[in-house]
Amino acid sequence: MADDLKQNEDTSLIEEPKPQQPLAKVQGVPWLIVILLIALASWLAFKAFGPDDSIGDPLATSLIAFEQQNQLNVFSAQLAPVVSSEDSRFFGTVKTRQVAVIPATVNYSIDLSRMDARRMKWDGEANTLDIQLPPVRVATPNLDEARAQYLREGVWITREAQDKMTRDNTKLAEEQAMQQAASPVLMKLARDAGRTAVTQNLAIPLQVAGFGDVEVTVRYDDDPPAKPAVPAAK
Repeated sequence: MADDLKQNEDTSLIEEPKPQQPLAKVQGVPWLIVILLIALASWLAFKAFGPDDSIGDPLATSLIAFEQQNQLNVFSAQLAPVVSSEDSRFFGTVKTRQVAVIPATVNYSIDLSRMDARRMKWDGEANTLDIQLPPVRVATPNLDEARAQYLREGVWITREAQDKMTRDNTKLAEEQAMQQAASPVLMKLARDAGRTAVTQNLAIPLQVAGFGDVEVTVRYDDDPPAKPAVPAAK
């Protein structure tokens, strides 16, 4: 039995999947700058040339903000799938096995191109804006095979066997990363990051456009229905 390249001296130190810091703030900065510039230009035009119906409509102001970016990346997770594959050759007389740890990055995004006025509701009396977003999407994992770690077992490992096991492990790692990325914990982090990003990036331009302190509430298409309020006991 022979151990091949790139194995740690202590395989027990394999990292557990760790969520990366949300990208909502980083990804939202360019978008927010564009929104602020548009809101400021609209306000100056209103002051210079008189009333404009589109400027006085908070839904139109919000739609302008969404139109600046079709996709908003709200979260990213760093994962480390641990997979294994086997190979058998010469009628089963030569058997080999490969264990691989392949780091993977998974991004979460919201498709803003689907946003229209039907997904928004403005309450002028309460000064609130309700937003309904499309579901958070999980992108295809990006495997970093340059940093992969391999442990191979076998008396004689041919080049063909090694290549086949590597291909099999790459496919398995991608499938496992997708399963891990769809876990309830990571999906909640991504959804919360999306709510925060959209809330912040709409409240500020609405305030600049002259609507004051607007309360923005965000929900997703796949959110569970709200439970009816229980009347207080008399």
